[in-house]
Amino acid sequence: MCGRYATWTSTDDLVAEFDIDDVLGDLPGPDYNVAPTVSVPAVLERTHKETNQVRRRLSPLVWGLVPSWAKDPSIGSRLINARLETVAEKPAFRKAFSTRRCLLPANGYYEWYTPEAATQVLGRPVKAKKQPFFIHRADSEPLVMAGIYEIWRDPTKSRDDDSAWLRTCSVITTEATDAVGHIHDRMPMVIGKDAYDAWLDPSLTDTDAALELLAVTKPGALEAYAVSTEVNSVKNNDRSLVQPLAESEEGSGGAQETLL
Repeated sequence: MCGRYATWTSTDDLVAEFDIDDVLGDLPGPDYNVAPTVSVPAVLERTHKETNQVRRRLSPLVWGLVPSWAKDPSIGSRLINARLETVAEKPAFRKAFSTRRCLLPANGYYEWYTPEAATQVLGRPVKAKKQPFFIHRADSEPLVMAGIYEIWRDPTKSRDDDSAWLRTCSVITTEATDAVGHIHDRMPMVIGKDAYDAWLDPSLTDTDAALELLAVTKPGALEAYAVSTEVNSVKNNDRSLVQPLAESEEGSGGAQETLL
C-alpha cells in the first residue's frame, strides 16, 4: 500500500509540468510526511458549465476518498488506496474511476520493511524493528501517481455553502515490482506522461480503456534507500526525512543494502 509520501515541487513548477489552466483553492506547501486525511495537490480536468470547455486544474484534495453516498466522511481514512485489481468494480471506487480520475504528483513515497529474522535482548527473542525506506524515480523526475477523486456534500449544509463540499482522493496501487517488492508487496500505480491527457479526459468513461492506460512500472525505474525512523511520527515534517540514512545508522546494516 501507500500510506505516506512526500511532495515538495513548487506550484509554478507543477503548473508548467502539467500545462495547468486554473489553480484553485489553497494549495498545501511542501510536505515531507504526507499522511491520510491531509490536503494534497492534485491535477484534474473538469468541463466548465458555462463555456462547456474542458479546463485542467491544479487543486487541493483531501487524501482519503469519501464516496458521494457515504453517510459519514470519516470513511475516507480507510480509503486512501484503491487496488488496481478491483478499482473498476468496488462500489466505493467504480464511479470515480469511470468519471473522476486525477494525477497526484509526488517526489517519492515511504514503505516500511520488516526483517524476517528476530533479534534477542537479554536472551529473549524480540521482533525486529521496521525500517522505513524512501522510494523515488531513479531519474529524479516527479513520481506521478494515478488517482481517483470524489465530491461529497454535507447534507446539513446548503449547496451554496462551499464548506458543504468535501473533495477527496485515493491513490491507485498495484503489485510491487523488482527491488521495491522486497520492501512491500504493493506500490502506487505510477502513470507516464504519454497517458496524462487520456487519463484526465472526463469524457473517457470506458473503464476497460482507462485500465489500459496504466502500465506496470519497469524494473529499475524506481530506487529506494533507508531513511530515519523519524518519519514514523506525522508530527515530524522536514526535508531531513528524505535524506538517506548513513550505513552505520541502519538497523540491519549491509543486510538491507542487498534488498536494492
